[in-house]
Amino acid sequence: MAPGGMVVSHATADLKVGGAYELVMRGDSGEIPHHGVYREIDRPRRLVFTWLSPATGPEPSVVTIELKPTFGGTDLTLTHEKLPADQVEAHQRGWNSVGEKLEAWLGAGATA
Repeated sequence: MAPGGMVVSHATADLKVGGAYELVMRGDSGEIPHHGVYREIDRPRRLVFTWLSPATGPEPSVVTIELKPTFGGTDLTLTHEKLPADQVEAHQRGWNSVGEKLEAWLGAGATA
């Protein structure tokens, strides 16, 4: 859950609808806290949560992750809504990087 050369230095999650999470990413420029609340959990198909960080402003944005089984794998679709316009491109790059890391991790034989 951290793009590029960033790492997660701290994470907590109360994985239930209404439960909160906190994720702190650390990179060359320091630590960046992210937090939100789980809105929907439909295992193993869908996860919806709010997303707040210093870059996204005072109002929460919303992340939806949908998983669909396919022949030989799983399709993952991530939608991030209600982002400030000046943050859309940066978050798109960030989520793409996180997806590439996940794909490499799973391809290396890791199990979740």
